[in-house]
Amino acid sequence: MNQVTGQPSLEEFLKGIPDLVDYFYNDTTAPHSKDRSGLTPVPAEFGNWVDEQKAWRDGAVLFDQSHHMPEMFLKGPDAFRMLNRIGINSFDKFVPGKAKQFVACNHDGHMIGECVLFYLAENSFELVSGMHMQNWVEYHATTGGYDVTIERDLPTSVNPRGRTQFRFGLDGPASDEIFAAVVEGPVPNIPFFNFARVRIAGCDVLALRHGMAGGRGVELGGHIADGPKVREALLNAGATLGLRPGGTSAYFSGNTEGGWMPYPLPAVYTGTELKAYREWLPSSSWETSSQLGGSFRAQKIEDYYVTPWDMGYDRILKFDHDFIGGEALRRAAEGPRRTAVTLVWNVDDVVDIFRSQLEDELPYKQLRFPMASYSFQQNDEVRDASGDLIGLSNFCGYSANERRVMSLANVARDKATPGLDVTVTWGEPDGGSRKRHVERHRQKIVRAQVAPWPYAMASQRRPT
Repeated sequence: MNQVTGQPSLEEFLKGIPDLVDYFYNDTTAPHSKDRSGLTPVPAEFGNWVDEQKAWRDGAVLFDQSHHMPEMFLKGPDAFRMLNRIGINSFDKFVPGKAKQFVACNHDGHMIGECVLFYLAENSFELVSGMHMQNWVEYHATTGGYDVTIERDLPTSVNPRGRTQFRFGLDGPASDEIFAAVVEGPVPNIPFFNFARVRIAGCDVLALRHGMAGGRGVELGGHIADGPKVREALLNAGATLGLRPGGTSAYFSGNTEGGWMPYPLPAVYTGTELKAYREWLPSSSWETSSQLGGSFRAQKIEDYYVTPWDMGYDRILKFDHDFIGGEALRRAAEGPRRTAVTLVWNVDDVVDIFRSQLEDELPYKQLRFPMASYSFQQNDEVRDASGDLIGLSNFCGYSANERRVMSLANVARDKATPGLDVTVTWGEPDGGSRKRHVERHRQKIVRAQVAPWPYAMASQRRPT
């Protein structure tokens, strides 16, 4: 029993599940608004998702991220030391005014989660997004003997008190001009993944240089009551510069161009070293609602665990400090591993998927536009020309900017050469799983080519 909530713990819950893979593959409902639109009040489209996608390439787009992202405020004299112990990132030269993609692994070097970490001031931090990551941080804060305090601001769908923070994402080539137009006083020059405090429409706003679609954007956050005024100022300033408000369809589809693979399956379900964590987590946690889908159907839950290399985080993995999972990752660095790539799907095979919906035979799995992934954790088999399994295709969708269906994948390093021909198995075996949103279908072997990760040139030029 979880001592804080009085609920059964995740550990107790798992004891009643004889086959974790079968349970997560068939019987869970995803907790994230990416897969359940009713969890956020933001509409799927303000106009149409095609123009909203094109806006981040040709003009500017404004996304409302205020409802689906959890946030955590962490303070105390031990906060820096605790985060340095948890994260695989280097904290060297990490000072107030900077942010970073913060990644954590379990003791075996498999990922638990990631988020954006703001260094607000001495002994003060803010963590944005990544429910699994924030659960892991809270666990260490409350059980590790650290002198820290935490305050959590949960997503709107599970927050009875209401959100305390708004968060907007402004992206596209016109975003600099729009940002300059709304800032009161001197406009700060903010380097990539640094932030500054500004005033917009008389409101205090934290501005992070960051772009969800890979371009030069800015993410804006502040008190929830100020959100409408800041949003109105941005829309007014961008009215003649091609600014469009973006809905959830365009927002969640941006990963195909930008290369971010969100929310891997948290590697917490097995292992004696994590038993105490599973006993601490309540059965209502997101970890209980993980959802597997796709053509890859493994026998063991561990087969779905990923490493930082799989997700493209090797660029931030630093062995200059002692962190959880560090020894395991040092050993893994010497062996075979996968790396992140983009897969560009064959046009004729994509057309075949759509054609099958109009024929008498059982259709192929539907391919939704713009976001084709249909599971909170999507895993589709990727095979080489010899038919050998070389990796897994994860997030997939359509880009109106590239006019292609693409997916983000992790493949063996020796198969990561751009231009290499591979196949993706689209659809689930045996006619599909029991997931209520998965229709009966047959599988389609889709030809694809390995391409750079991230795919969009704006993302490839982005600093690391």
